[in-house]
Amino acid sequence: MPTQAVMPTYARTDLVFEYGEGAWLVTDHGRRFLDFTSGIAVNALGHAHPHLVAALQEQAGKFWHCSNLYRIDGQERLAQRLVEASFADTVFFCNSGAEALECAIKTARRYHQAAGRPQKYRVITADNSFHGRTLATIAAGGQAKHLDGFGPAVDAFDHVPFGNLNEARVAVTDETAAILVEPVQGEGGIFVADDEYLKGLRAMADEFGLLLIFDEVQCGMGRTGSLFAYEHAGITPDIMTLAKALGGGFPVGACLATAEAAEHMVPGTHGSTFGGNPLAMAAANAVLDVLFEDGFLEQVGGASERLVAGLEKLVAQHTAVFEGVRGRGLMIGLKCKVANGDLVARLLEEDMLTVVAGDNVLRLLPPLNVADAEVDLALEKLDVAAQSMAG
Repeated sequence: MPTQAVMPTYARTDLVFEYGEGAWLVTDHGRRFLDFTSGIAVNALGHAHPHLVAALQEQAGKFWHCSNLYRIDGQERLAQRLVEASFADTVFFCNSGAEALECAIKTARRYHQAAGRPQKYRVITADNSFHGRTLATIAAGGQAKHLDGFGPAVDAFDHVPFGNLNEARVAVTDETAAILVEPVQGEGGIFVADDEYLKGLRAMADEFGLLLIFDEVQCGMGRTGSLFAYEHAGITPDIMTLAKALGGGFPVGACLATAEAAEHMVPGTHGSTFGGNPLAMAAANAVLDVLFEDGFLEQVGGASERLVAGLEKLVAQHTAVFEGVRGRGLMIGLKCKVANGDLVARLLEEDMLTVVAGDNVLRLLPPLNVADAEVDLALEKLDVAAQSMAG
């Protein structure tokens, strides 16, 4: 039975996993589950990937922590690789997506204040967004269910409808410092930002002298079929946050920025005790090793096409259960007509792990290296579950 010693902030399913292998998790009773949750887009390479295991074991035998008072070789290597693969010139490492967002918000404020514009501190954000669980990031997300009981909300964010450029322009004031948006809203229901919308935000930021921040904590690191989701729109942000898949299951967060945006983030302006520690850097560098392999992202695209095609057939066959498919790459949402939580529970009976999202959506987030046979098996399990729920 669950212990009361753990603070009950999660409505946990009564399953205890003993080990994992690839796209599978195995309970302490030997029951095997096909994992299409991936720790909510964290286990990008599945469970116990041999290259990640070896990298972490090697570093664990050397040293775990030395503090950012000293240079950390793995940190410098990872930062250089991320810079070379992105728009950014510099990277700050932390432990989570929320911490990466805190760094991004601080960077935007510092940018304007150092330039003699201390009145510019507000950030335009999108309705239905999710940026973390700190006081600042729940205020940035603006969802009532996350803010409830934690007021007063941090007063620094102005919310506008996701995808609406006109509303975003109207929200700009003399106090606006930045625009913050998820290229794909994950927790909100797998809403993909239109490429023209992102291009419009870039143009708007340039017009008004604002910084453009993309939250790619969930949609980054290959999840949408490109290394970063912003690449689909052919534009770049000034600041971007990463976490989740970056460590392949080991806690790693990162805030990437251009040299101009981060020019005034100097010693003493920000820090993290554990951020960029040697273990985390070993894990993240190992993840990049695999993501950078020839053909890896093309494989993600192929798996996505296979999964989406199968889901569209299921939607057509089970019109009383499903409404439609949305998403990009292997960040897929299945819009439901039945309660999405009920479908998650029914799929558990079929030994498949999934997760809900907003707008009554079932999220499907398999490992990026998921096999065709595993995609087909997931579709079979969804079909069985839908048949049982149709009546």
